[in-house]
Amino acid sequence: MQQISVARLFDGQHWQHNVTLSIDSGRIHSIRPADGPVLEGTLVPGFIDVQVNGGGGALFNTSTNAEALRTMVKAHAQFGSTALLPTVITDSVAVMQQAADVIAQAIADKEPGVLGVHFEGPHLSVPKKGVHPQNYIRPLSEAELAIYRRTDLGIKLITVAPETISPQQIKDLVDADVIVCLGHSNTDAATVQAALAAGATGFTHLYNAMSPLTSREPGVVGAALADADSWCGVILDGLHVHPLAVKVALAAKPKGKMLIVTDAMSPVGTSQTEFDFFDGKVIRDGNKLTNLNGNLAGSVLDMASAVSYAVNELGLELSEAVRMASLYPAEFLGISKERGQIRIGSMADLALLNNKGVVQQCWLEGRPYI
Repeated sequence: MQQISVARLFDGQHWQHNVTLSIDSGRIHSIRPADGPVLEGTLVPGFIDVQVNGGGGALFNTSTNAEALRTMVKAHAQFGSTALLPTVITDSVAVMQQAADVIAQAIADKEPGVLGVHFEGPHLSVPKKGVHPQNYIRPLSEAELAIYRRTDLGIKLITVAPETISPQQIKDLVDADVIVCLGHSNTDAATVQAALAAGATGFTHLYNAMSPLTSREPGVVGAALADADSWCGVILDGLHVHPLAVKVALAAKPKGKMLIVTDAMSPVGTSQTEFDFFDGKVIRDGNKLTNLNGNLAGSVLDMASAVSYAVNELGLELSEAVRMASLYPAEFLGISKERGQIRIGSMADLALLNNKGVVQQCWLEGRPYI
């Protein structure tokens, strides 16, 4: 039985000091007072990122294989992420099918860190496509439905623009155990509300690539902020969203409904400065990624940096910032009994932070990963 003794622990609800965790078969077996030396720092639940396009030099769309998945998991584990939804950007049916096969094998093999899959597109709005390739944006067809209905993919999350898909289609997806998020949409609030009523439960990267809140048309942003039941992902890199806009969202949404996502691309955890992206390139300038037209193209954000941003720039308590990166994503995905908290019986997905919020060690199902 493995033991970890720490000076400070945040279990997702409460703070504890000088405690020892016992871990058996990847799960937390006991939590008790420490009776010997302890690791300095703060032990927190491992972070859960529901939107990860790449990392470690691998982009899942173009490196659609098991090795790329392992590379992405290892890259993000450096920054405290212990569970990911590898994300497939708008692409051909063939790439989607290949990605589904790779994810299914990873789920069957119990690959650490892989929860399922996030298909971001291809059923998006052209005016709000961002850097998604327009030639692959298309309506929902039986070809995609066959992928979404698979039962071997773990957690299935799909981002759609509600003007491209009917409420009945959303209901059918939800009935097939798909989590439906709304994003890359230029529609009105009424269409969003109809999609929510049909079973959509989330919004992908709030504010970005969605119709804005105005006085006479609340748009996607207004509908998202007004809805008490849905979750909103937000990219906390200081580039995608102004901190005041994040504060507005935090004030509008009930506590627990805002969660951190990275929208990370392949350079995370590397010194990579550019990479091929469909028929163009993405260029890195510091922490900013843009395509050749100057449009934001995902991020080089990691979850630990996003948590620090929430504390230092938004003024959140560390406990709440950690919940936005762990407990709230787990609740959104319906896995909070397994992950997102440190409690007896839960997976030993853990991250040890120093007093500056930098990850010192990370455990995936009890196994040291960095």
